[in-house]
Amino acid sequence: MNFLLASLPILLILILMVGFRWGAARAGGVGYLSALLISVVFFGAGPELLAYAHAKALLLTIDVLLIIWAAFLLYRVADEAGAIQTIGSALPYLTPDRVMQALLIGWVFASFLQGVGGFGVPVAVIAPILVGLGFSPLTAVVIPSIGHGWAVTFGSLGSSFNAMMAATNLSAQLLAPPAVLFLAICTIPVGLMVAHAAGGWQAVKHTFTAVMLIGAVMGAVMVVVVLSGPWYLGSFIGALAGLLVAIPLALRTRKGNQVDGKLDLRALIIALSGYLILIIITLGVQLIPLIKNWLGAVELQVLFPEVSTSAGYTTAAGPGRSFKLFSHTSVLLLYSVILAYFIYRWAGLYGKGSVKNILEGTVKRVMSSSVSIASMVAMAVVMQHAGMTDTLARGLAGMIGSLYPLVAPWIGALGAFMTGSNTNSNVVFSPLQKRTAEILGYSLAIILGAQTAGAALASILAPTKVVVGASTAGMAGREGDILRKLLVYTLILVVFVSILTITALWITG
Repeated sequence: MNFLLASLPILLILILMVGFRWGAARAGGVGYLSALLISVVFFGAGPELLAYAHAKALLLTIDVLLIIWAAFLLYRVADEAGAIQTIGSALPYLTPDRVMQALLIGWVFASFLQGVGGFGVPVAVIAPILVGLGFSPLTAVVIPSIGHGWAVTFGSLGSSFNAMMAATNLSAQLLAPPAVLFLAICTIPVGLMVAHAAGGWQAVKHTFTAVMLIGAVMGAVMVVVVLSGPWYLGSFIGALAGLLVAIPLALRTRKGNQVDGKLDLRALIIALSGYLILIIITLGVQLIPLIKNWLGAVELQVLFPEVSTSAGYTTAAGPGRSFKLFSHTSVLLLYSVILAYFIYRWAGLYGKGSVKNILEGTVKRVMSSSVSIASMVAMAVVMQHAGMTDTLARGLAGMIGSLYPLVAPWIGALGAFMTGSNTNSNVVFSPLQKRTAEILGYSLAIILGAQTAGAALASILAPTKVVVGASTAGMAGREGDILRKLLVYTLILVVFVSILTITALWITG
């Protein structure tokens, strides 16, 4: 009975979003209210426990949302200046080969956009470009949808990974290695699937060597960046490295002296400057001890006391998430936003009312997701403190047992489909995955790596993303066709993550 009650908030979100097509913000609110009621009536959560749980949830929400808002603000600064359009319009002229165009634009550039933007941006930007190049609307949506999945967890400047750290209170040093390795290994299968979507098995054979090389570089660079410290730049720099490899490969497909267009190198450099600034600032903070120590000197952290339910479930005392006032990821992004804005302004790329457009565009795109994240963080923290997450974990451990590592990626995948994003999936299910792994004695890092990898790769099926892609490619009303096309590719990738999870646990003993 307790297991069913504990699962009710999650089941409500699933039913409302999938069955009744509610948005994540509304469904998350219902999930939160149901968790609050059940925690009080059936699990013995008192006023003091709930007060501390909500205080902790507020701090976690701020930590996650600051990165999301700052990351998208940087994207809007570049987009308003025409930088994204400049980069995107330059790429088709590099090669007349349609499959190479699909790989370069729908895989590598889509991943770059996921690294710096997220929120459905890769599909919204790429699909119209591919339609203009002659791809069918369905193919134009499917290609970037598949292509950016590997970059989701460490994309959007690491907002999904940060959400997992916040929800589990575990460090990047512990969580990053399995998560980044799983996703890095998936870069090559993703590239092969993009080639298949663009031209079938013949296209896969035609571009196999290029896919292997580009995928290996993107994955390896992402691993190095994430494990070196600036995990929030993993997908961004990995995809940027992919562009540096893919462009020469694309140029080789030109026949003779054929010239399909000329690149405005100055415009391209200016367009990329906003993101180059981010790299410079991050490396400066990471590699120069004087700057790192100076900016990291002021740290805010709240200590929470031990609290217990009347049923006897205890949450130990401990610190909440720390916030380095001048070197938090969101603050580094804000420095980049300011400098990028002035560079684009100096280059004359802004028109009248640009600041208003940037701010309104940011608020419009991220407000709904922010509300859903806030409600789901509150729900997850209340469930943790009331012992509901522990009850769910024990029930799953008893039912699934030794098969749990195979199931872990599917829980993450279900969460992403259900809530609309990798971030929300990590918020809702990471505590459950963590507790279940503890009960069964599995590596927390590997199980949580499976959680976020499965969620990242399955997030492309989220109805909100599919709707955005359909609307930009003239496919409105045919979202079902897109989902059916994406489903097989996604299921194969999640199965692959299940195999990687079992293999990782076997290797580590």
